[in-house]
This record gives sequence, structure tokens and C-alpha cells, in this order.
Amino acid sequence: MEERLFGNSHVLAWLEYYAQNAPVDLEKIKILDITRKNKNLIPTVESHSAVLVFTDTGHDDIFYRMWDAGLGECEVWYNEGSEPAGPILHKPVKQMIDRGINASAAMLILNPKARSTTRIGMRNSSFSRGSVRYVGSEIRGMILNKMHLSLADTVCVISGASIAVEAALLAPEGTVVAVEYSASDRRTLEENALKFGIHNISIIDHVDDHSLASQPQPQLAFLVASASMEQELECLLRRNPHMEFLIYTLDFRCAGSLPALFERLGIGEIEVIQVAVSRMDARNNLVAEPAPWLISGRA
Repeated sequence: MEERLFGNSHVLAWLEYYAQNAPVDLEKIKILDITRKNKNLIPTVESHSAVLVFTDTGHDDIFYRMWDAGLGECEVWYNEGSEPAGPILHKPVKQMIDRGINASAAMLILNPKARSTTRIGMRNSSFSRGSVRYVGSEIRGMILNKMHLSLADTVCVISGASIAVEAALLAPEGTVVAVEYSASDRRTLEENALKFGIHNISIIDHVDDHSLASQPQPQLAFLVASASMEQELECLLRRNPHMEFLIYTLDFRCAGSLPALFERLGIGEIEVIQVAVSRMDARNNLVAEPAPWLISGRA
């Protein structure tokens, strides 16, 4: 079993402490151990009314980042020690932005405005402005629907910055390996990861056997079609011979050629669809947006 700073006995002791001292229903508590790798605090607090957070020292700006994400009204229940004993204190996050974490302990964060629904296809205005030209939110929602992500999935996203961000939110127990060839696009993705409080995303600058060997093995890959796509597919298949693929393209000829490429690479269960979205403008005219092709298959 993986060695952890907070074992089962510690978790149970802290749960009992807060059950006796805080106004919370244990049935509604989400447990989050951010001493373990790739755990997303801010998205978890946003979507749960009560989060018991296990943390170690060294998080100097943890409350400032929560306040900056719009969680300033959340209430933090805590004590001054490392053990579940003694007086309990509570303050809103907005009054704690100058504090850091100076001991390994557990704190209870209550968010009465938590939303229990999953966001799919967020508005483009939610993302950091930068070098990336984001796909329309409705199209992104369809892409994420086709990806069928589970909580612990590992997914590779190539040249799909906003897809990588939403995939990381939808698979909080998994990992997103995000490939961005452009340095400016990587910076924009890093800004988005910081903005959304995402830690389960690994950003790399190219696809080859060496770069993928250091990453978790993905079960699914999303690619924006490009000149290097065949090489990327072959490399991903070497990393996982049972990979699932979803490819985005606006090029009809590319979409038409992909089934043959998939078959040559041993990828079956091929599906080709086109997604069209129109918006009504100020003159009440429907204006069609670019209509991409989505090609999926399973090795």
C-alpha cells in the first residue's frame, strides 16, 4: 500500500474531531489529501459544500489563491496544532489570505454556494487570454462528451489547450498530458492551470518515445489534426497499444482520409461525425460557425 502522511487512523481521528466541533454532516464531507501528488483543491472546494483538506507545510499562498478564485466567502474551520485536539477556530477565507500552512494538519472548508453539477463546455471568456484561439464552447462540450472521461483517466491532449483544462477538471483523480508545440501556447496553458487551480496536468513540448516515457500511460488521446499527426499516432500506439483516439479537423479531405489511416494502424470502431453550430446575430440572422469533423477509433 502507498505510504501516506495521513493514514486511515489519522483521517478517522480528524473526522471525529470535526464531527464534534463543527456544524457539518459527515455524509456530505469530501476528503482531499493535497500532500499526495496532483490533487486539485480549488475545483474540489468549488463543487463540494464541505471539504476536509489534509495538508502539509509549505503552502504559503493557499488561502490567497482560494480568494483569488472567488472563494473568499467560504468558511475555514481549523485548529492551531497538528493533532485533532484543542480549541477550534473558524474564519472566512477572505480574512485568511495572508496566512499560510505551518503544520501538517486537516482543515474543514465549508462552501454554501458549492455547485454540484459538472461544467462541460465552459465559456471561452473563462479562460486566460493568450496565444491560443479557443474552439467554441458548444464544440468543446461535444468533444468532451465524445471522450467519455472517468474520474481517474489518463488522457493525452495534443494542441487542444482548453480541452486539456476541462479534461483535467473532469478527471481529478487522473492525469492530463498536454502537448503544446508553441512556447507561447504552453505559457497560456500554464496560466490556465494556475487560474483554475489544476495540478493534475503535465505540459510537454513534443511527442516522441522519450517524452512520453516519463509520463503516465494514457488510455485516450485527443489530437488536433496536423502534418505530424501520423507520427503522433504511431508514437502513442507504442506507448499504449490499446489506445482510444479522438481527432478534430476542419479539413474535409483530412477527415475523409483518416479512416484509411486508422485501419492501416490497426485502429477499429471508427466513427466520423460533423458538428455544426449557428448563432443568431444582432440582426436576427443565423451565422454558422466553423463545422469541425470528429473522428474516433479504438486500437
